[in-house]
Amino acid sequence: MTMALFFRHSPLTLTQYRCMKRFTESKQSAFQYVIAVIFLMTISLQSASQRIQLSDDAEIHVLTCGPYQGELYSAFGHSAVRVSDPKTGLDWLYNYGIFSFNQPNFYLNFARGYLNYRLAVMDYEGFRDYYIHQNRFIHEQILNLNKEQKQQYFDFLEWNAKPENQFYYYDYFYDNCATRIRDGLKLTFGDQIEFDGSYVSTDYTIRELTDLYLTYQPWGDLGIDLCLGLPMDVKATPEMYMFLPDYIENGFNNAFIKTDSGLVPLVEKTLITYESKPENIEESVFTPLAVFSLLLIIGIALTYYGWMNKKHFRAFDILLFGIVGSVGLLLFLLWVATDHHAAAKNMNLLWALPSHLVIPFFLFKKEKAVWLKKYFVLTSILGIILVSTWVFLPQLMHYSLIPLVVLIAVRSFYHSKR
Repeated sequence: MTMALFFRHSPLTLTQYRCMKRFTESKQSAFQYVIAVIFLMTISLQSASQRIQLSDDAEIHVLTCGPYQGELYSAFGHSAVRVSDPKTGLDWLYNYGIFSFNQPNFYLNFARGYLNYRLAVMDYEGFRDYYIHQNRFIHEQILNLNKEQKQQYFDFLEWNAKPENQFYYYDYFYDNCATRIRDGLKLTFGDQIEFDGSYVSTDYTIRELTDLYLTYQPWGDLGIDLCLGLPMDVKATPEMYMFLPDYIENGFNNAFIKTDSGLVPLVEKTLITYESKPENIEESVFTPLAVFSLLLIIGIALTYYGWMNKKHFRAFDILLFGIVGSVGLLLFLLWVATDHHAAAKNMNLLWALPSHLVIPFFLFKKEKAVWLKKYFVLTSILGIILVSTWVFLPQLMHYSLIPLVVLIAVRSFYHSKR
């Protein structure tokens, strides 16, 4: 960690910042380094009420970075803000997309909708080189702000980066690395900024917008479609499109701001810092559709053999209904026991019934409960109706689940007759 990053959250005057920069760039002995640290701590504490003043040459850049298929969360791209001031050597990157797997109760908080993200401030060059290494394009939009507006937004970023202000609860679609930049500008400038959404010519839902970025993430696509319900199927407004970094770039290109010279485009010009190179991404043959189709074929074969030879294959059904019931319980809890708005009213609960979870216990018994036959009859009828009306449902459910729903209906019908 450099001294510049060590003192990152201490407000410095321009003179103090230059002093710190000279210490950092020079080769110091251990003794001189300690003296420098003590000196900088002293002047930082003395200047707690002061702030860095940007020069006339300062620029505010909004960065849009391309997707990376190595992780699900990175498949949608990324947005960040760069503040560059050549006169002072200041070149900082404000990144709203930082989280840690090491934070207490990470997975529980993620499931409940209480996952803490934070705004981190880092060296721009290190950020840039990391994204280039991952072959992710970097576009930098230079905002068309006057000196006073640049200072105003920079002060907002500095305030937002303070330890007491930097954390926020992440939301997939309404509070992420992209929307935070848009909302920060709106908070700073109010009605001075106007967004023209007429450039949006499609009428995608939020789910359809998400699907566009998950071509190479079939299991991630299934997971999102499985866990998130009807709120994902509303038609997205131009502002809602901007949960995606690409649409932050497009939205800013079609926005205006009031300056001393009147209403001007928000973006002065765009720098292509790095353009990604074409990659050959191999698609796996083990897609959800392939796996569930194979499972259906096995299930039908077992059903036919069992029917002809009076065998039940209870182990297969214990696994099938146990797993599907567990999924249903998870979907139900995401709906009623968390703050994930997008997980509400999930129609996947029509086939992933939480009640399936108790079926394995009754399949073990030789003497079957009377209600069990009726349960299987209703389950098979529900499965048939669901598959028949799949394309007409208000929630766009993942097509790869059709073989799984058919399998549940087939095994339910078999048990209702046996």
